[in-house]
Amino acid sequence: MPEETDAWATREPHPVLRPLVARYIGYTQHNVTLDVHRGLPSRHVTLIVSLDRPIRVTGMPLPGESPVSAQALIGGLHSGPALIAQDRFQSGLHVELNPLGAKALLGVSSAELSGCVVGLEDLGSPRLATLAPRLVDAAGWSERFAILDEVLAAVVCETAGPPPEVDWAWQRMIRAGGRIRVASLADEVGWSRRHFGERFRAEVGISPKQAARVLRFERAGTLLRQGGRVDLAALAVGCGYYDQAHLTNEWRALAGCPPSVWIAEELPFLQDEGAVPGSS
Repeated sequence: MPEETDAWATREPHPVLRPLVARYIGYTQHNVTLDVHRGLPSRHVTLIVSLDRPIRVTGMPLPGESPVSAQALIGGLHSGPALIAQDRFQSGLHVELNPLGAKALLGVSSAELSGCVVGLEDLGSPRLATLAPRLVDAAGWSERFAILDEVLAAVVCETAGPPPEVDWAWQRMIRAGGRIRVASLADEVGWSRRHFGERFRAEVGISPKQAARVLRFERAGTLLRQGGRVDLAALAVGCGYYDQAHLTNEWRALAGCPPSVWIAEELPFLQDEGAVPGSS
């Protein structure tokens, strides 16, 4: 049953899950007029669960992949938009997963999920398959977040963690917002650039160069979500692009449109990532 007002709620997961899960986001929206939402590249493996109709991905991040529809979806790291059909009413949960913890949580690695969007049930975990129905039946965000804690904690399995060099490099890239040379990272961990690239891709799911692109893009998107008048030229330089033209070209590649189009079409429907409303 649709709730009467729009609502957003975010919460950190249980402490035991925080190395693997960054954040839970609950959302309810009415009168959505944008027919297609662009699921943008980010540093997270993404779990989305609809509390209403199934999620319909009509355009996949990888060209040639077939569309997918499911009550709950997992999206790997990608360097192109996932096009998601939208209804006038939408309600669901968005869970941000650390790509280095995907194997422990989902039973598949970030490399296996790279560029893909798959149904949660297709991963073959009986516990994960129960997640969507339980969340749909739950009353309120607090109960839903508690279910996420319970189910995700129950499915965590013992698995070899990533090499500490990759973990360190990934965190270093995140802190730098992608504004760091791959050769410098390889030198700092004491590996050749080729070996570093191979090990990084095997754990994170995309190459170091692609990861840097995604992180610069994600930072630009975060700043745009803060609203107000935006100087795109200054934003470009601040996020590590050569100039505004470079920023625009990267947005065309990663979002499927220039920043100005995304601001006009998508921004009115998005929550400021810096805001953390209370759960209910």
